[in-house]
Amino acid sequence: MRILVIEDELNVSAFIKRGLEEQGSEVVQAFDGAAGLEIATQETFDVIMLDVIMPKMNGIELCAKLKNEHHLTTPILMLTALGTTEDVVTGLNSGADDYLSKPFKFVELLARLNALHRRKKRDVLQDEVLKVDDLQMNVNTKEVTRGSAEISLTAREFKLLEFLLKNKNKVVSRTSILENVWEVNFDLGTNVIDVYMNYLRKKIERGFSSKLIKTVIGMGYVIKD
Repeated sequence: MRILVIEDELNVSAFIKRGLEEQGSEVVQAFDGAAGLEIATQETFDVIMLDVIMPKMNGIELCAKLKNEHHLTTPILMLTALGTTEDVVTGLNSGADDYLSKPFKFVELLARLNALHRRKKRDVLQDEVLKVDDLQMNVNTKEVTRGSAEISLTAREFKLLEFLLKNKNKVVSRTSILENVWEVNFDLGTNVIDVYMNYLRKKIERGFSSKLIKTVIGMGYVIKD
């Protein structure tokens, strides 16, 4: 792992750096919020660790800037001596992915870092582009295009299209759609699937010569080239 440690307490920073390097990680240090912001936005890291109470910019402000202004997707582990529920909530609301109170055991710190790193790798794997014909969906960025046209979908329409695309060329039943898109294991007793399928068809097929979603009478639906 390549880890950025933003911590103004020199002894704590040195302890973390030594322990992580012994585990085979590469560690870059910053000793105040402003320096941390500059390094974090100019270099690439697997995980960022930052303290809450720091000079020049505190960890809450720094985390919010990285996530909201610079749209950084790197997991952030917040370290702090402030361990009340309110402090934890404030840290997580600023964009932190995890929160560890001082003092901590190094083995727990390592476990938290490894978990964040695994999550990041899963997210990268999920950043796949699903395709059928000239329609493309990026699962992670939620972008859908057909040809050069951008298609705006609601959350439910996106989930429905994603399920169809992940089962491309396979007929999916109404029951499986309910279970995977609406997350219910019983018939809703309405025509909600038909309604949303029509919404989706209008958005991804209107104005295009080829129709992608097929109805298989008595069986369900299929999307294919």
